Amino acid sequence: MLKASLAAGLAGLALFAIQMGGASLSLLLPLSMLGLAAALFLARDMPKFLKVFVYVLAVVEAIMAMMLVADAFGFISEDLGGYVPPASMPVGATIFAFVIHGISRIPVIRTIMGIADRYFDSGASSEIRIPLIGTVRASEGTIGTALLALLIAVNLFQVALSVRLNFFGRDMFNALQGKDGPAFWYQLFWVFVPLATIYVSVALVEIVSQYVLRIRWRAFLNGLYVTEWLGDGTHYRMQLVGREADNPDQRIADDLRNYVDQTYTLSIGLMNQSATLVSFVAILWALSRDFTLPGTDIPVPGLLVWVAILYALVGTWLTHVIGRPLIGLYFQQERVEADYRFSLARLREYTEQVALLGGEEAEKQALGRRFGMIVENFMQIVRRVMNLTIFQSAYFQANVVVPYILTAPYYFIDKITLGQMQQTVGAFSSVQGALTFFITSYSTIASYKAVIDRLTTFEGAIAAVHRRDTTGKHVSLAPSPNGDLQVSDLTVSLPDGRALMRADDVAFRQGETTLLTGPSGSGKSTLFRAISGIWPFGQGEIQVPDGQSMMLLPQRPYIPMGSLRAAVTYPGMHGVYDDASIKDALRAAKLPALADRLDEERAWAQTLSLGEQQRLAIARALLAKPDWLFLDEATAALDEPTEADIYGMLKKNLPETTIVSIGHRSTLSAFHDRRVDMQKMEDGLFAPVDRRQTEPEPTA
Repeated sequence: MLKASLAAGLAGLALFAIQMGGASLSLLLPLSMLGLAAALFLARDMPKFLKVFVYVLAVVEAIMAMMLVADAFGFISEDLGGYVPPASMPVGATIFAFVIHGISRIPVIRTIMGIADRYFDSGASSEIRIPLIGTVRASEGTIGTALLALLIAVNLFQVALSVRLNFFGRDMFNALQGKDGPAFWYQLFWVFVPLATIYVSVALVEIVSQYVLRIRWRAFLNGLYVTEWLGDGTHYRMQLVGREADNPDQRIADDLRNYVDQTYTLSIGLMNQSATLVSFVAILWALSRDFTLPGTDIPVPGLLVWVAILYALVGTWLTHVIGRPLIGLYFQQERVEADYRFSLARLREYTEQVALLGGEEAEKQALGRRFGMIVENFMQIVRRVMNLTIFQSAYFQANVVVPYILTAPYYFIDKITLGQMQQTVGAFSSVQGALTFFITSYSTIASYKAVIDRLTTFEGAIAAVHRRDTTGKHVSLAPSPNGDLQVSDLTVSLPDGRALMRADDVAFRQGETTLLTGPSGSGKSTLFRAISGIWPFGQGEIQVPDGQSMMLLPQRPYIPMGSLRAAVTYPGMHGVYDDASIKDALRAAKLPALADRLDEERAWAQTLSLGEQQRLAIARALLAKPDWLFLDEATAALDEPTEADIYGMLKKNLPETTIVSIGHRSTLSAFHDRRVDMQKMEDGLFAPVDRRQTEPEPTA
């Protein structure tokens, strides 16, 4: 109903402007300028994106006012008189500025604009190369605002050209009806050709400008979202707290692209159609000012305007009734598509394990089930879109003949000329196109609403993680008063709040290698993650050595796609390590066969065995040389002799690094100075218990 009432409101405001058209210019201009000043005052607290629309309208209205004044004083020749806007146009621009202000108060619009303004308010330094001018340096927000203002002005200019072409059509058909050859050729070569040339040139400027704006806008938001998602381990904690922000990859890659494209298309489209409405309602009202109700002598001023409004209101309401379920269906389609895509990517990552277990049939069944969800939801969309398309097709087919049916009787009795009839049909079609904007765009709007919901829930999930870090109980990190790593009154919990383990007055001393042992599920790895700062669930404090670097190697290391060089040096940036250092690290980690393959690109996570992946992670530690190295069963896939060689090599190559290991093998005790066991306490929670190593334990 909001969309229908908005269309009705625009039409009603446009009619007000037309009724004012009979007033004198001396009254209309001061009235419109006073209203514009009020609109500019109200625009102060509007979102930046919408504020640009109001400011551009103000400039356009000032230009129209100057043209009207110049025409009134005879400064515009008769040949150019057709380009002077009607006196109602400045009033229409003022009214539309107020409409924008009203739209800005709608909560969902403020949500949408909040995302947009993160770009348009940006103060990040940037530059843009402009043909014939050169490179211009400014903030990214300023560049985006300038491009948006240009595109708004271009679209308003295109509406003005459409109005002029409407009058060209009238004059050309009148020339044909009167068999006036000179007038026909004049209209064709001296009116149409210049207008068409300008129209094409402006269209090219619009295409280039809008693509530049959209890619810059998307690039900025992409960088912003990626930074927020990856910052402070947010990406890791988001997946622990639920599915409110499932498939973040899709939200960043697809939803952001759709948001930028559809925000631009819908906002510019709405402005364009509103300007078209204000422009052509004036023409349509004037042409049908003396029309009577069909079949009667009852005069109905502006008959075609009322028919267009009623026709559009009924069509908009029926479109909303038929198409409303599409919003939820599009949201669900995005989710099931992303889940299926993620399942395929996951299968690609674990192809070896699936092959070893003979799990192909199970995978096919699971993939078939997920794809079946896609098909089921898609068919619901198809059925709903089919119903919507049937209605829209019938609606627009009827729209073609309605103005002819209404104007033909007046043409046959010579009340209007053929040119006026064609002009009326064109104006009616333009008004209908403007009023039925929501009908033609309903599927896009439904999809757009789903995109907005996915982006806002994604932002909400990020904000929830940050709130959890700053409010309530959580594991906090503080600088240690000495070089040791100390744990005080710590309780580590699961994301749902259930306590997993506790530790109090436990220290990992600098320079002392420590082995942490205990049964599976006792919280050893979770304690390591809390020390690393990525596990906030729980309460208590961990004091970490100030200014010292830490590195944690998990049992299954992450191997990025790309070259072997990038895999070995991860998470270091490109060019940080020279080739000689990388090769030495690989050889020390007992991977000499890989030393000469640094530039080879392949899926190394599938190419290397788990043992090779663990040794590659050891090579990373040799390059990074951290002050503290935490090994979470990071050598569990190695045979015992190789494991012993690795620990001996680490002690030799990283003499200043303090190593803390998690492991189950009894042979690991020989490589550590101290042992800490996770033992179950009376309250049912596990806790680390210090056990000083005096001698290696005998192997079983």
